[in-house]
Amino acid sequence: MNLNVGIVSATSLHFVLKGTYRLNGITYPEGEHEAHYQNGLIVVDGISLTSPVLFEPRRKTDCCFELQDVVIGVGFHWERAETQRFEGLLKLVADCDRKGAITAINILGLERYLVSVISSEMRATSNMELLKAHAVVSRSWLVAQLELKKRHFKRKPTREINRKGLHVKWYDRDDHRHYDVCADDHCQRYQGITRATTEAVEKAVKATMGEVIVHEKTDEICDARFSKCCGGITEHFENCWGGDTDHDYLLSLDDDALGMVHEEANLKLTRGRAAEWGRKGLWALRKDRAMESFIYEGRESDFCNTKDATVLREVLNGYDQETTDFYRWKVRYTQKELADLLRRRSGIDFGEIKSLTAVERGPSGRIVKLRIEGTKEVLTVGKELEIRKWLSESHLYSSAFVVETEGDQDVPSAFILHGAGWGHGVGMCQIGAAVMAVKGYGYKEIIAHYFKNTKLEKRIL
Repeated sequence: MNLNVGIVSATSLHFVLKGTYRLNGITYPEGEHEAHYQNGLIVVDGISLTSPVLFEPRRKTDCCFELQDVVIGVGFHWERAETQRFEGLLKLVADCDRKGAITAINILGLERYLVSVISSEMRATSNMELLKAHAVVSRSWLVAQLELKKRHFKRKPTREINRKGLHVKWYDRDDHRHYDVCADDHCQRYQGITRATTEAVEKAVKATMGEVIVHEKTDEICDARFSKCCGGITEHFENCWGGDTDHDYLLSLDDDALGMVHEEANLKLTRGRAAEWGRKGLWALRKDRAMESFIYEGRESDFCNTKDATVLREVLNGYDQETTDFYRWKVRYTQKELADLLRRRSGIDFGEIKSLTAVERGPSGRIVKLRIEGTKEVLTVGKELEIRKWLSESHLYSSAFVVETEGDQDVPSAFILHGAGWGHGVGMCQIGAAVMAVKGYGYKEIIAHYFKNTKLEKRIL
């Protein structure tokens, strides 16, 4: 199976061909080239060409191309531009949807794509069992998205509920028009052969070739999600995205050796009723008091509760290591900083901020709805990603936090957010999986831990 991966869109692109490439059957010179959009055509090195323009390598083994100014981590705190290198075909498309831009697309085989994804999502030197687990998870997610697209499933990238005093918005990936998946965190990190791959990565992909996570009852390939660090408990799917589809393999569970599913927490609770589990290691995190204990005390048994530099170096690429407080973190805003931040990020002038209150939490303690009370405006916002967008210049690490205030109780002088985890927390916890691999768990055990009600199967893709 070949994939079309969207890399970058711009009004002009600069790229370098290394090795022998052909354009319309004619050998094209190596070296630096420039392309720009003009009146519906793509102009390459001064020659006007009809879209799409396809550069095909004569031999896949010794050809590659570079794209300059590829932006990674779009909208996140690690956002930056870099030059990236790719194998396979280079396709340039006149993208009228982006106001006269050109989109550069990399065409390559699915398994070669996975080699890059694993090396981009983590270090290529990671433990073999972790590499295998991530290969299966990434393959499953990708094929599940392609299956939905093939069935002409109409997916909405964003959905909103807006009424007086309430703004709820959630995000999912949209189906791209010109390609199958994009190259950034919106889909899966794919950075070609920019990140060094190793023999171990090649072996991990080859050893699991065609292997996917399948729902044990429906036999459908699972929409396998993952995040950087769950903070000790993973989250239920519908608390981050829509609840239109049953995802009983993406349940909230403890990230420890017991791996208990929060069965009660994954049911709709009646008004005024809290989840009381009474089993060792499970927390009624829908309540602020329990969440405070969970945040401040943590749990030594959680797989992702690690400061082992060796493990973190293996699972995290350089720019991810710029964030050191994965399991627990703290952010402090003065009254002025928070009021200004909310006004810029939400477009609403709340005035001075009086309180931030969790109206609804998921079973992992992640806030699904947050009430913001100001001297000028009062509004409840959700879901988790919208909350994270409003409370940070890019994205708050997670919505699993409790609020401490300083100064006057009516209009505090400062707000301190004490939080857990990095990301939405649904599915596989990457740092937790890395620790599991170091502790001797096999990739099948890692997948069974994070994805309940599933089985592994080899499929012809």
